[in-house]
Amino acid sequence: MNEHLELYDVTIIGGGPAGLYTTFYSGMRDLKTKLIESQQELGGRILTYPEKMIWDVGGITPIRGEKLIAQLIEQARTFDPTIVLGQRIIDFERQEDGTIILTAASGERHHTRTVILTIGYGIRKLAKLEVEGADRYEVTNLYYTVQELEGFRGKRVLISGGGDSAVDWANELEPIAANVTVVHRRDRFGGHERNVTTMKQSSVNIRTPFAVEALHSSNGKSIEHVTIIHVETEEREQLEVDAVIVNHGMKIDYGPIRDWGLNMGEWNLEVGERMDTNIPGIFGAGDFVSYGSKVELIAGTFTSGALALNSAKLYMDPEATEMAYVSSHNERFKEKNLALGIREEDE
Repeated sequence: MNEHLELYDVTIIGGGPAGLYTTFYSGMRDLKTKLIESQQELGGRILTYPEKMIWDVGGITPIRGEKLIAQLIEQARTFDPTIVLGQRIIDFERQEDGTIILTAASGERHHTRTVILTIGYGIRKLAKLEVEGADRYEVTNLYYTVQELEGFRGKRVLISGGGDSAVDWANELEPIAANVTVVHRRDRFGGHERNVTTMKQSSVNIRTPFAVEALHSSNGKSIEHVTIIHVETEEREQLEVDAVIVNHGMKIDYGPIRDWGLNMGEWNLEVGERMDTNIPGIFGAGDFVSYGSKVELIAGTFTSGALALNSAKLYMDPEATEMAYVSSHNERFKEKNLALGIREEDE
């Protein structure tokens, strides 16, 4: 039945940081690997903030999101995995021999021994500003992501939101913009503590607990001032602005994967400490999963990806070693080291 489908050891669904690093690590374990991404480019959620500075990846000094993704993609390609773009996997079917057929919305099928789900928050849908007429300004000065910092130089910027992205953009724009105001409906911010402290100690004008109530324009084309409302007292203020940035997070859309029978809550897939799910042969990693010791950092997604891959390897071969040898002792790197001009005695 499946003779025309090439069989892979591991198929990783989702091409963000977790999926990319898991793809690389799968190569370290000498597994035939396929990576499938529903979008037409790799990168996952980081694609929404390419200019954002990322500070918390071990061993890497501050790096822009687009550069980190470029390096992760290069690393993922180290062992020549098969990479498939633009296919959203919607179904799986267990075969008599225990292998799995994955089916995409477009009809393409993929044959694999194991599956690792690294789909983050599913199809990325930015949460829009729920204010009447907001959509008309999306072509002028209402933004849901920042592509170029220089575009905000010397401008009066209002940021609506209180999570990591809102706090990070406030810190990035503070030395560039004429002024930055952050409007958040709660007094507590959800960003990393150090970044929140940096923001509070800067010139950023913090308005809490407030929410954006209305956008105003005299020409109907661009926002000129914003009405914000105190969420408890209903006190209102008007702020003159040149640009409004909305960071209200992502809407979660996992699609048909919710119907696979996986143990999923409202937000995440429940996995064991070794990233195993309640369905044999299917594992999870990254933002998509929830487990007791999870670290909410990009570095944490790398660890979960390695754990999931090791579990997949043991699922296929219970006699295999529990983890890959480090790169300095891994046979798969000998030829690559020689290509780089590194002799064994130099290692």
